[in-house]
Amino acid sequence: MKVARRLILFDVDGTLVDSQGSIVAAMGAAFAQTGLAVPERASILSIVGLSLEHAMYRLAPDASAPVQAALAAAYRQAYFAQRVTPGDAGSPLYPGAREALCELAGDPHTLLGVATGKSRRGLDAVLEQHGLDGMFVTLQTADIHPSKPHPSMIAAAMAQTGVCAADTVMIGDTSYDMEMARAAGVSAIGVGWGYHPRGQLHLAHCVIDSFVDLPRVLGAIRKATA
Repeated sequence: MKVARRLILFDVDGTLVDSQGSIVAAMGAAFAQTGLAVPERASILSIVGLSLEHAMYRLAPDASAPVQAALAAAYRQAYFAQRVTPGDAGSPLYPGAREALCELAGDPHTLLGVATGKSRRGLDAVLEQHGLDGMFVTLQTADIHPSKPHPSMIAAAMAQTGVCAADTVMIGDTSYDMEMARAAGVSAIGVGWGYHPRGQLHLAHCVIDSFVDLPRVLGAIRKATA
């Protein structure tokens, strides 16, 4: 019997890599540069996953559109300046992430993809940093799609790979990822180590606490949707 291909989509920040240090530092620099009070760390982490423009609207709702645009530009500049700072560790992979990706990539019936609130430039930098170039067959980023939780990223990934919704799974750490998955009609797996509290992942079909749990959960989803 022919086995259908499945598509596993990953969020990046808070799911594959722990980028909170870089994000909080760059956001602080951006707000300081524009003369606005720096948001609390929890507020900054709550918007991770959204496109940068949507994030600035939430963090500075009373600012004018030009100021929000200036914040976004300052954030981009500060974030990428960190990459050339001597000793900067960047965004480390979470424990078990590389092993999980390699195991999934070794399955001839599995395709891997990314659906992230990062720009393509930012995503390419992370993939290069960790030697993950070529691991993913579809890369969906915020600069070519509406912000999460709009399902555009997932729809484009399915169209590009030819995989149907029943055989697609979205894995992420935020409520935006879970809402996006539900809107696209695909299964959603939340991760408990990211930037949104576990209670905000209630739309996930399940939440895992380690990458070690991922194969078992993916197997259960495949069996349930077969």
